[in-house]
Amino acid sequence: MTVSLMDGLLEPVQARGRAALERLGLPTRRQESWRLSDLKRLGAVAQMELAQTPAERPMPEATAVRLVLDGIHDPLDGVTLPEGVTPVQATDLQQALGHTLDRCGCAGDWPVEFNHATATRILALRIRGSVPPLELVVNGGSGLVATRVLLLLEEKAELELLEVVLADGHAAHSHVLEAHLGQEAQLRHGLLASADGTASLLAHLTVEQEPRSAYALTSVVEGWAFGRVEPRVVQVDGQAQTTMKGLAVTSGEQQLATHTAVRFGGPEGELDQLQKCLAADRSHTIFNGAITVPREAQRTNAAQLSRNLLLSDRARVDTKPELEIVADDVRCAHGATVSQLQEDELFYLQSRGIAAADAAALLLQGACQEIVDQLPSAAQAWSPLQRVMKGLRS
Repeated sequence: MTVSLMDGLLEPVQARGRAALERLGLPTRRQESWRLSDLKRLGAVAQMELAQTPAERPMPEATAVRLVLDGIHDPLDGVTLPEGVTPVQATDLQQALGHTLDRCGCAGDWPVEFNHATATRILALRIRGSVPPLELVVNGGSGLVATRVLLLLEEKAELELLEVVLADGHAAHSHVLEAHLGQEAQLRHGLLASADGTASLLAHLTVEQEPRSAYALTSVVEGWAFGRVEPRVVQVDGQAQTTMKGLAVTSGEQQLATHTAVRFGGPEGELDQLQKCLAADRSHTIFNGAITVPREAQRTNAAQLSRNLLLSDRARVDTKPELEIVADDVRCAHGATVSQLQEDELFYLQSRGIAAADAAALLLQGACQEIVDQLPSAAQAWSPLQRVMKGLRS
């Protein structure tokens, strides 16, 4: 279902969010997770008025069931949901809303409370069985667009989900997603967040996994003047699989931060994570990847790799893998690299008659392709690779 403020359920949520923001104030550099962030840009987002009209921008032909979230209209209006996808009933929604945020330990984080205070609608869907692909397009106009999504995947449910977040001009998006995966459920989740270089993005993606479930996230984020994307996953009792592949691209004066957190709540959990960051001009990318393996999470197998490309001597990359391991029977590995385009590879291509600029573009395209190709098939209609390459050229 789509719950609006008029339904009464969101009024106490908004009130709690506003009270929390008054109590918290804006984050400061004394807080470790905000130490590197441009807080002036965050403050500008906090002062924005809610968008009053949706954006009018062309969209490609839908290759999946498409729902448009603009923070104003009902995304289910005029849409026939496929079999196996149903709105969450109000009584279930009251119990489920915020549960995954609590499990992931981020219900009181500033961006989440900001969303609580400003979101006027919630899209809540229940998934049963294997269903057709879904496409959620977050498409706001000028000003602040606050959107919130709740997905409940029942036991053995299977869903391929693509979220497309678009913005241009003086705009900002606050987006919170909660997804609960029942036992043996599978969620293939793609996030394509693209802007024109002036808009801002705050996105929290929280996922709660029951045993033998599988969650795969592929994120491609580019073109945001100020962006902060925070995927949080908790494997409730272990014995689940988590895959995270991310690409963050910045140019100009942009700053984009990716903060991931994965916590294993039981034995035999698995994680395969790769985060790529490309920074050009005077831009700044930040990656902080936290993995928590408590004593009860024996036989955990987790791997995290952060690979970064500096495309200018004025660009900046900060990367910080964090592993907190208490269990003594685990296989956990992490690594981080920061490099530039390889001179020998450029020389090889130029020796084959390829101009220097074209050779550099080919290498950049190859670096991005590895992640872009992992997006759900519906993403191809949005030309994700072309968006990334255009952002690097602008």
